[in-house]
Amino acid sequence: MDAEPTREWSDEHLKSDDLPKKNIITFLQDNAANSFLSEHKLMGNIKNVAKTAKKEQLITAYNQLFESKRFKGTDPVEEVTEQVKEVKIDDKPKEAKVDPIDEGPPKYLKSVLKKGDKATFPKKGDTVSCWYSGALEDGTVFDTNIPATARKKKQSKPLTFKVGLGRVIRGWDEGLMTMSKGETAKLEIEPEWAYGRKGLPDSKIPPNAKLIFEVELVAIE
Repeated sequence: MDAEPTREWSDEHLKSDDLPKKNIITFLQDNAANSFLSEHKLMGNIKNVAKTAKKEQLITAYNQLFESKRFKGTDPVEEVTEQVKEVKIDDKPKEAKVDPIDEGPPKYLKSVLKKGDKATFPKKGDTVSCWYSGALEDGTVFDTNIPATARKKKQSKPLTFKVGLGRVIRGWDEGLMTMSKGETAKLEIEPEWAYGRKGLPDSKIPPNAKLIFEVELVAIE
């Protein structure tokens, strides 16, 4: 605990008009425990306290401070609690602005093969239904659900999934959200937004493969 403060003014000086209320309030706020200031309603902006507090009230508080010796640091538990409350109420950190990471240009190229309605675009989380065909750069088709070329009859229905949530490769997520209902597009997707360095051996997609899809967006829910 710090050394006790000494009296700066006599009773006569305290009552004198030469001593402004603000000086007494400043002394009390600098030297009294928070609980003491709270009891005497002396916490807060000095100008505001000076407007509401009477000189007699301040003189009484000044004298009681030295009588009770409730100087700053004499009730540490309460003070810490008050400080924590003040921090929580007054010093809430402002939400940090996170600058978007510049990833460079998109890792896919889109070509419109058939225009859609140009009005209905899927948003993140919407359920979309698509016909598609996927091929490697050499033209080898590795997957499709288009009825005329689908390998299995049970595949002959549109692929349905929630877009923008990572349920499919990123090139699809990003590309489909730029397509309108009814649109057919060619998506040439770089490895970074496809299956990357590992590829997808089960589907005969080699490592670092660029993939070329033809996708028709048939429905948005």
